[in-house]
Amino acid sequence: MTDSTLSDLTLNDGRTMPRLGLGTYQIPDAQAPGIVRRGLDLGYRLVDTAALYHNERGVGEGMRDTDAFLTTKLWNDRHGDAAAALDESLALLGVEAVDLYLVHWPVPGEGRYVEAWEALVRLREAGLARSIGVSNFLPEHLDAIVAATGVTPAVNQIELHPRWQQRDARAYHDAHGIVTQSWSPLGQGGDILRAPVVTAIAEKHGRSAAQVILAWHLAHGLSVIPKAADPDHMSDNFAALDLTLDEAERAAIDALDDPGGRIGPDPRTF
Repeated sequence: MTDSTLSDLTLNDGRTMPRLGLGTYQIPDAQAPGIVRRGLDLGYRLVDTAALYHNERGVGEGMRDTDAFLTTKLWNDRHGDAAAALDESLALLGVEAVDLYLVHWPVPGEGRYVEAWEALVRLREAGLARSIGVSNFLPEHLDAIVAATGVTPAVNQIELHPRWQQRDARAYHDAHGIVTQSWSPLGQGGDILRAPVVTAIAEKHGRSAAQVILAWHLAHGLSVIPKAADPDHMSDNFAALDLTLDEAERAAIDALDDPGGRIGPDPRTF
């Protein structure tokens, strides 16, 4: 098993977070306990959920009596009611605090994401969220919340995969001490897993295409949370922690970036 110290990132609030985690999007609540427990048994130490996923109860059950890092998120219709929303999440999860609480989307058309961030700062001060961050925020949204509070998010979780590499966002995060965490890191299992560049690297190392892509994320200093429900897929993804790509291999995957590669919504309009 990989030495856990090699897979931890230091957040800007001084806490540490595992570099590789288990995503739970679209995992039904009833199935979540068993899937999460299997992931933890394999060695995962970070589990990512959200109010939107409607599986917080099951995730919490699967994590019971563990000290794994737990992330959940504030949904878009609760920007003016973040304290109550977190109370509801904590009750479902069965915990007194989460390790990381994120504003899920900025929803700039509603104009309340600064208010939501101000509430998260208070929730951190109250000890209900040990670290706080955001998801899908663009630099202009980050500028606004930092200007209002003086508090920089520890994490920004964004869509990021070889077809949509978000280099400008990553550069902004690096300059401001924000960890970039990749959602849909495998491009939702699309053509990226069959890209000749990826399959050639996988064949060279005797690894899977998914491991190659996850190793690319890790080589760039990113945190990554692939979703998996099948034990074999979970095990395969976790093994990316001990795969090292050389500079030429990283550059070959870097060249797959595509201006039209976004899968999810545009944070400016969603």
